[in-house]
Amino acid sequence: MPYQTVFVEFYEHVKLSINQGTFAKLTLAKTIGDTDLKNIYVRLHILETGGYKLALTLRYKTEEIESFHTFDEALTILSSYLKNPFITALLFTTEMDLTFKINKKNAGSLTEQIPTFKNASPVMLEMLDKGIVKV
Repeated sequence: MPYQTVFVEFYEHVKLSINQGTFAKLTLAKTIGDTDLKNIYVRLHILETGGYKLALTLRYKTEEIESFHTFDEALTILSSYLKNPFITALLFTTEMDLTFKINKKNAGSLTEQIPTFKNASPVMLEMLDKGIVKV
């Protein structure tokens, strides 16, 4: 299956983990070749208005750049980094770890493993306490 289709499915799991209050962390890793951009970290950010955005931290060799985006904007941005340079995305939730990978034939795959984290991210827990996300 084309990796773009599988990534959309992966991203639906991200949305579900936020809606269920189980989101811990999201990372794009494993680059193709030696690149200046090393990782992209995605975390939750609570807005003063009561909503939330996704904070994307792009970690380069010499600096980090952070930006804040809606869920759909973040999907577009993260998608643009697939195969250029990242081939792996990792979603950590309290229920499972989900790995998205792109192989040499440009096919995407999802692999589920036991959860690394026992607790959701502190911001996720704060969102639950404030009623920003209702489980």
